[in-house]
Amino acid sequence: MTVAAGILAWLPAGEVWGANGAYAVDAADIGEAGSCKVESWLSSASNADFTAVANPSCVVDAFKPVELSMFTSRARTDGEWGTTIQPKAKMNIAPTGVGRLGISFYAGGGFDALTGEHASAFTVIPATFRLNENMRLNFNGGWLWDRSVDRHYLLYGIGFDWKFTETLQWTIEAFGQAGQSDTPSVVQPRFQTGLRYRPNEIFSVDLIYGRNITGENANWITLGTTIRFPVPGGKPEHHRTGHL
Repeated sequence: MTVAAGILAWLPAGEVWGANGAYAVDAADIGEAGSCKVESWLSSASNADFTAVANPSCVVDAFKPVELSMFTSRARTDGEWGTTIQPKAKMNIAPTGVGRLGISFYAGGGFDALTGEHASAFTVIPATFRLNENMRLNFNGGWLWDRSVDRHYLLYGIGFDWKFTETLQWTIEAFGQAGQSDTPSVVQPRFQTGLRYRPNEIFSVDLIYGRNITGENANWITLGTTIRFPVPGGKPEHHRTGHL
């Protein structure tokens, strides 16, 4: 899963989105080297804003496994359309386990796809503590530079995942960014909760409700999917043991 504030084109240009599909708070886990996935989602807000996202990623075997992703969004904000691209690299530092804190690190940047302008840079540390094989807490903390206004922000996020059946997972999370802003809504906390249905190791679908995602007190509904491509002879991320 990632941090917290979202780098979608419908958010202020400097904000960051993480890797847990349409969820914002990331987990410390990454997949096996050679595994790939494509996350995509559609989000619609009560204020008529809209976004469509595709986020392909693969884990490559450098000196240790590194997950490389390319987040791309096409979005409408206040009637205007924009396209954002966000390359990112993530590496696990300490593996997760029941009763043990796992830690990862990721970094990347945001670009306006139409102008090529460098909009932001960020680094985030996701940490995961597994309460048992089916419940985990995720904590994110990091730094964001919004180049468009030349300001720096502290990123934060906390989330809870509970796999309460073999195919259903519930997630709840709060996240945001702290710092000085001329627009108070940029630093307001945000909230999401949703269900993930995963009938097999390859495919999953998410239905998510979000509040204040753009900092404008709008309600958001998101429908997302993930398609995973396991390593030959292996299994996709998080399902090598059949648990979270």
